[in-house]
Amino acid sequence: MSTSNDLRGDVRRAIVSPVVSEKSYLLVQAHNQYTFRVLDEAHKVEIRQAVEELFDVTVTDVRVIKVQPKPKRRGRSMGTRPGWKKAIVELAPGDSIDIFEGA
Repeated sequence: MSTSNDLRGDVRRAIVSPVVSEKSYLLVQAHNQYTFRVLDEAHKVEIRQAVEELFDVTVTDVRVIKVQPKPKRRGRSMGTRPGWKKAIVELAPGDSIDIFEGA
């Protein structure tokens, strides 16, 4: 299991993937906020550094949300979809991230 200390060498690993959903695109259009799936061990400072380094933008705010595990069932068998960590990153006015602009 990796710890927060492992991220200090390369903070870019904190970002797992962008979250592509209707709500995330509405946040981009209305508030210049971008949503990413991040490592469970990553904290706000590491997320800010990773976004600024990867996309060459200025981050003004980072909000972190823990998405809870979700129970699922298929017939009689029960299971659980794993939980994950989500970060909503607000950029300075005039900055944008191109991977969200294509849709």
